Amino acid sequence: MDYRNDLAWAKAQDDADPLKGFRDRFLIPPHEGHDSLYFCGNSLGLQPRSVRDAIASELNYWGELAVEGHFRGKLPWLSYHEYVRDNLAEVVGALPSEVVAMNTLGVNLHLMMVSFYRPTPERHAILIEAGAFPTDRYAVESQIRFHGFDPATSLIELEADEPNGSISMAAIERAIGEHGAKLALVMLPGVQYRTGQSFDLAAITRLGHAQGAVVGFDLAHSVGNTVLNLHDAGADFAIWCSYKYLNGGPGAVAGVFVHERHATADLPRFAGWWGHDKATRFQMGPHFQATPGAEGWQLSNPPILSLAPLRMSLDIFHEAGMSRLVEKSRKLTGYLEWLIQADLADVLEVVTPADPTRRGSQLSIRVKSGRDAGRSLFQYLMDNGVIGDWREPDVIRMAPVALYNRFADCIGFAGHVRAWATR
Repeated sequence: MDYRNDLAWAKAQDDADPLKGFRDRFLIPPHEGHDSLYFCGNSLGLQPRSVRDAIASELNYWGELAVEGHFRGKLPWLSYHEYVRDNLAEVVGALPSEVVAMNTLGVNLHLMMVSFYRPTPERHAILIEAGAFPTDRYAVESQIRFHGFDPATSLIELEADEPNGSISMAAIERAIGEHGAKLALVMLPGVQYRTGQSFDLAAITRLGHAQGAVVGFDLAHSVGNTVLNLHDAGADFAIWCSYKYLNGGPGAVAGVFVHERHATADLPRFAGWWGHDKATRFQMGPHFQATPGAEGWQLSNPPILSLAPLRMSLDIFHEAGMSRLVEKSRKLTGYLEWLIQADLADVLEVVTPADPTRRGSQLSIRVKSGRDAGRSLFQYLMDNGVIGDWREPDVIRMAPVALYNRFADCIGFAGHVRAWATR
């Protein structure tokens, strides 16, 4: 686009945006009588206005029907997780049978590794990126130790080889090739949380499978943010949380993808009653028979009051469409980057890759004069209603989310940065 640093131009883009109406479906945190400039959907997405009524409806059924709510009402609780399944599959590019909303990300990662990390003396290593999100790092190291191996030799951390901490595809290919004979699992993010770099899931999957390794992804910062096409990419599994771009609310029910080729595989797993074949679940038999597909990894019945907000948000995603959201996201993120490069290059540097195909709705930025100045700017922005987040040691993350952010928000951010720099 032919960007301009002009509020009238930005408002004209917003007025012409075919997705502009979706902003009104979210509650924007106020600041001094106006909407804040909320760039933190990569940490906690905003609340859809429809959530309150959705939760109230289930509370009413609880009060009026009590236990019968499992079988009666508009959306009986017994099947409630299925009411988010199709839209969730659409968002991640999977078959409905390949996804399930359950648990939290950390729990799901451990459940997936029980089934898909099966180390042997010859093939025991796990490849992750250096500086991985702590959930991944802790889970992987603990699983290695649980199986009796030493992280010093079984945990391979892929170091960044590009400026600002990103990792080239060539480096990934070299690492998988170098360690292939001992790799049991390749476990990388869809989007790296600190740098905002996105990864080519299909290419990584091909490389890992060619070496005989299982391939899984943490999509916490990818789901609802980038086009994933999980089924076609061919990964064995993926896990994600739902409180970021999916707007499921704090501590929302997370999600799992298991490729259909494993739908009926005889894999070890930590079994639970709700993962038992639905046809015979209530016969209460002593022998576990997994439901085919991702649902077979469920442990317990679904948390209705937590799934209701996710259901409302996924309805919005279905209406908006991931392709249209990603198209707008690239324009917004590109505009924010352009404003920084054109007018704030003396103050800020962008850490996230410039190639739009290698990032999502996030720009990670640093203040050129150092960490203390970065903390000062971050606090100034927060005090003035510009909400992003800080990641140690020196990164401010700003996420222009297509469902509710605007070009005018980007102009506002740039103005506040300049005001801080010229105080």
